[in-house]
Amino acid sequence: MVLLSGCAAATRGAPAAGDSLSALRPQYVSTYLHHPGKPVVIRNATILTAAGPELSRGSILLQDGKIAAVGGNVTAPPDAIVVDGSGKYVTPGIIDAHSHLGVYAAPGTESQSDGNEATDPNTAQVWAEHSFWPQDPQIPLAVAGGITVIQALPGSANLIGGRSATLRLIPARTVQAMKYPGAPYGVKMACGENPKRVYGDKGPSTRMGNMAGDRTAFAKAEKYRRDWDAWLTEKEGDPPERDLQLETLADVLRGKAFIQNHCYRADEMAQMLDLAREFGFHIRAFHHAVEAYKIADLLARDSVAAAVWADWWGFKMESLDGIPQNAALLQQAGARAIIHSDSEEGIQRLNQEAAKAMYAGRNAGINVTREQAIRWLTANPAWALGIDSTTGTLEVGKAADVVVWSGDPFSVYSKAERVYNEGWLVFDRADPRAQRTTDFNLGTSAPGVGQ
Repeated sequence: MVLLSGCAAATRGAPAAGDSLSALRPQYVSTYLHHPGKPVVIRNATILTAAGPELSRGSILLQDGKIAAVGGNVTAPPDAIVVDGSGKYVTPGIIDAHSHLGVYAAPGTESQSDGNEATDPNTAQVWAEHSFWPQDPQIPLAVAGGITVIQALPGSANLIGGRSATLRLIPARTVQAMKYPGAPYGVKMACGENPKRVYGDKGPSTRMGNMAGDRTAFAKAEKYRRDWDAWLTEKEGDPPERDLQLETLADVLRGKAFIQNHCYRADEMAQMLDLAREFGFHIRAFHHAVEAYKIADLLARDSVAAAVWADWWGFKMESLDGIPQNAALLQQAGARAIIHSDSEEGIQRLNQEAAKAMYAGRNAGINVTREQAIRWLTANPAWALGIDSTTGTLEVGKAADVVVWSGDPFSVYSKAERVYNEGWLVFDRADPRAQRTTDFNLGTSAPGVGQ
């Protein structure tokens, strides 16, 4: 809906870029509020900014939730808390682009299994945030590993599994209080074995059935988008009947929601790139993507990220051809590599996963620097989630999402000592008062996490 201040009437024409059906009324808006605190200056640390060369004996100032200064000589206000970073490293907060925290919450019982709406190949109408449990006791463990933001995704039983939620990992009572303000929705899709083995006689049961199901869904969404865009422009007669499934896919076609595509094999990723071209949308990232190295040039050409593991492979047929140099080869080809977890355990040590991938590349003769590898955990996932203008790098004006490490974050011996989420100290390894537990854990575990 276009509202022009000071004009007697709205001008006719195509809907504005921000128009969609969701403009008609608020839809589960973020209620996140910045947590105020004193300025913090971290001095004499090695700083990996994810935006340029690493800084030796550098300093960084966090103020009003933002990065106020970073460099060799930083002036801090007199009331700033001073953190001695001697011998320590500072990085942006880690962003896990593929997490199921909250939707597959602990304890791992059937009643907590809320990530797959495995009732139809297309469940684009479901939203991960409507399953997310903010009291998941796995969340503080992730925070202790340096995680500040996650994309909570539906599972991969479906061709189109629904909307993701981009969340700040802060203590909160509701998922809306964790929602990253202004973050676009992701939409989970899946290729290959998972959707073709779930639905039996209902189908799909083959990879060509998978593709046909996707094409059918987007063909319907094209008409739905045209009908709604025409009504939003003309405002004549009754609006079209609302369809929550097609509404999500229409926002994909408008470029307002980003496809996050579970896909292992190179040939299937290439097929999905063709699908995107047919219907005029952009795949933001392939997830798992164990064969991404085979089409790294195509991913770079189409500006599609690949969220990969360091060395998971071989657990099913479509994952058989994984290699530990995957991320490094993507980096070499100019594609955006991301190290993701897809695991409540792996999310606690994503820095170590990135280290394995970095050294695998180096051992193969690919010169991956620490400054490049840190982007696999920060700047690149921020881009994939559409939040790179506000987080993912240590640059002035970005959110103060910062981790202080005891040493080189690519060392197995280093731990996250302090984690700041938009300037709020959400974890301090030296202070049990800043090692928060969820309500679920109260009275059932000793104080503190990540020991």
